[in-house]
Amino acid sequence: MPIENVPLHRDRQPTLARLDTPRFKEAVGSVPLVSIDLVVRCGDRYLLGLRTNQPAQNSWFVPGGRIRKNELIGEALRRLVEEELGLPHDHPPATPRGTYEHFYDTDFSGDTTASTHYVVLAYAMTLPDTGLELPVSQHSQYTWLERDAILARDDVHRYTKSYFLEHP
Repeated sequence: MPIENVPLHRDRQPTLARLDTPRFKEAVGSVPLVSIDLVVRCGDRYLLGLRTNQPAQNSWFVPGGRIRKNELIGEALRRLVEEELGLPHDHPPATPRGTYEHFYDTDFSGDTTASTHYVVLAYAMTLPDTGLELPVSQHSQYTWLERDAILARDDVHRYTKSYFLEHP
């Protein structure tokens, strides 16, 4: 469903919960995280960022992030489009592209004694590549690549490639 049709209602207005690092590390090692990945298209090219953080550090990956506790999917999608793409709340619509699972042998700190399990809701968007002010908090650089180049490159993460294998 397009982003504008994702419900934004609830019985009460809860506080979005954030865990301190030790509690978050424990949670990551114990339960799956739910996240949103953004498959952003401009013409025949797609936006990828070079990850600065674990897991998937130093791999080209689509923008995205976790859904926070008590955050509705529509709210998270709007927040991530703003944080990851620098776009205001009145951005173009995003449509569901599928649900995926990502498994990593490390956690966000690179700890190899813990693993990370994501349940990922992928959304597709079409944007112009001009005028974007892309943040560098999660990605050190960005590039626009065509589908075949994404699939051919060894430095594009396999989970990002999966979005393009299933949707030619």
